[in-house]
Amino acid sequence: MDRGERPDRRTLLAGGLAGAAVMLAGCSSSRAVPAAASRSPEQGPAPTTRPTTPAAAFARLVEGNARWVSGHLQHPDRRQLVAQQQEPFGSILSCIDSRVPPELLFDTGLGDLYVMRTGGTAVGPIVTGSVEYGPMTSSTPLVVVLGHQRCGAIKAAYGALRDRKPLPGNLQAIVRALRPAYEQTVRKGGTDPVETMARAQVGLAARALRSNPGLAPLVSKGALAVVGAYYSLDTGKVEVLDGAPS
Repeated sequence: MDRGERPDRRTLLAGGLAGAAVMLAGCSSSRAVPAAASRSPEQGPAPTTRPTTPAAAFARLVEGNARWVSGHLQHPDRRQLVAQQQEPFGSILSCIDSRVPPELLFDTGLGDLYVMRTGGTAVGPIVTGSVEYGPMTSSTPLVVVLGHQRCGAIKAAYGALRDRKPLPGNLQAIVRALRPAYEQTVRKGGTDPVETMARAQVGLAARALRSNPGLAPLVSKGALAVVGAYYSLDTGKVEVLDGAPS
């Protein structure tokens, strides 16, 4: 997306997820912040209090994405606050795509998020261990698996599997990790298999994390939510696919 065009598009699409934030406000921790729609750029930086529940953490990300879409960014500067220790309220597993930086599209600051990025949100033992780190060591209440529109890694893996032509080097490891999403896509069919496969991978990865032996007990007692989400390069909006905390 041309960055010169983004503010106008965000203005037209402002508040795309703000309604969800308002709806969640009643379910959130008392330490959660007001909805982004009620906060103007002149009101200063985003709050520094850490959300302590899955619903409050999710609401914080929803609010940040609404600011990203509208162009009313706060770019919170917390370098001094987090220099000695960190307490991120969310863990994001997203793609390596240069157009999908979680810290920006959720308008968060230093110390807010653990971020893991792999081609096509492919998951393996090291990645899973990295996702586990926040919830299992510092009570991070939210994990988001974030796929995105027009994913190059998904497109490459889809072509390699369809044509039975392995990719060079360790790129083939990504292809192997994405095979279940490819197989699900083939069964489902449709006019845009790359889009279908990208969404399928989000669902598979999120379900695998929810059933992970280390994370499942936290999910079952409501201390952790694992959300599957999808980012639009065209609009800047994050669409929730499944697992949103209530």
